Amino acid sequence: MDDLYRDYILEHYRRPHNFGVLEAPTASYEGSNPLCGDRITMMLGISDGVVRDVAFTGRGCAISQASASLLTDEIKGKTVAEVEEMTPDDLLDLIGIEISPARLKCALLSLDTVAHALADDAAKQAEAQGQTQG
Repeated sequence: MDDLYRDYILEHYRRPHNFGVLEAPTASYEGSNPLCGDRITMMLGISDGVVRDVAFTGRGCAISQASASLLTDEIKGKTVAEVEEMTPDDLLDLIGIEISPARLKCALLSLDTVAHALADDAAKQAEAQGQTQG
């Protein structure tokens, strides 16, 4: 069974889903893991509180890139609130293989990057609300 999941991960690494650039993302963030050099930029197209479109670019190990591919598939069409509620365990369940402690940061980089993108977007919206009210 582990071989099946390893093949699944390698397939997402070789042919990642949603890899590319969104023309006008609502939220984006570049995350990195300085320990191993993984870098991921997540771009979200949010409309009416729903992640309508998502894309990522980056480079790194098979785990980090496959994780980003799997995560983008998972969050597309979900509400921002649903995405914000995702836990590391949710993403590890999507990956489906045992991740060693040394590779955990690689596996979770995409989720951390999405969380930062959403936080930055929320801060921008709050600032814009303050300017229109003040």
